[in-house]
Amino acid sequence: MLAGIYFAMVIISFLTSLTAYFQKGSERYLKLFPLLLLVTILVELGAKWLQTHQSSRFGLYILYNSFGCIEFPFYMYVAREIIRNVRVKKIILIAGCIYLLLGITNILFVQKTTSFNSITYAIGCLFIAVSCFYYFFELFQQSYSVVLVRQPAFWICAGLLFYYTCSFPIFGLLNFLSSNPIGKNIQIIIILLNVFLYSSFTIAFLCRLRVRNSTS
Repeated sequence: MLAGIYFAMVIISFLTSLTAYFQKGSERYLKLFPLLLLVTILVELGAKWLQTHQSSRFGLYILYNSFGCIEFPFYMYVAREIIRNVRVKKIILIAGCIYLLLGITNILFVQKTTSFNSITYAIGCLFIAVSCFYYFFELFQQSYSVVLVRQPAFWICAGLLFYYTCSFPIFGLLNFLSSNPIGKNIQIIIILLNVFLYSSFTIAFLCRLRVRNSTS
């Protein structure tokens, strides 16, 4: 049931993200978000198919490890778009390129496709968390006030920061936990974290919509 709720939240998040194409002044990263969410849906459908038709996890490892090489660089791109400091933007760009190189290297030569690539996942969590921390630091250093609840970047970074900070110790030790009795309960925590993440994405796109009050 929880898995169904998570998948439903991904679909809802994708549908609400399409509003970026119909709103004037939508930032470029908001218009690219639906593409990532669509890929996420396809990945989850592919994972479901593999779980049903394959007895081993080989296909799942290939699918999720490859998706990580897309997901993390995209979120770093988003962070680069919403952060204003030019020097930090360059650092994030370099970090994104390094992560992509590390991810491909890990898939091909280090952990390969026989297990979940926990090394590059942990590195990606660190990159995303630091980028989001800097966004909030920059946000609260502003000399003028903003309505945070109507800022898509705020909701996106809040969701990313919470998700990757909490999932870092889980996925970083996933290969160990999967063979440990406690690993049976890890999936529930991961699903709940995903529900929170995609809920924050949904709010990020809905918060820009303005409802007109009708008077008779």
